[in-house]
Amino acid sequence: MTIWSPNVEGVERVADDRVFKALADPTRRFLLDLLFTRDGRTLSELESQLEMTRFGVMKHLKVLEEAGLVLARRSGREKLHFLNPVPIRQVHDRWIDKYTERRVTALIELKNDLEEQS
Repeated sequence: MTIWSPNVEGVERVADDRVFKALADPTRRFLLDLLFTRDGRTLSELESQLEMTRFGVMKHLKVLEEAGLVLARRSGREKLHFLNPVPIRQVHDRWIDKYTERRVTALIELKNDLEEQS
């Protein structure tokens, strides 16, 4: 008998947990939207779009970086932040695709059956 354990698939599960935690907050989703619109923004640019302290924005960016959703690179004195969409796609492929595939297949089959009857 197999009992579910949170340590099964350990690394993948931890990565998913970090991504879900990061996406759970509306401020972090807004930061991702800003980076989607234009990559390579500084902390000051991101902070100017939010009504919170610089420290608050830094904390949100840290969570996003830990989840792998944001990558930071130094350019001279500035630190530029870039969107990394790969973890979101991995969550999509692992969690969303497997739950929608059967439904979509069933709808396509229904459509084909109805078209054949016409």
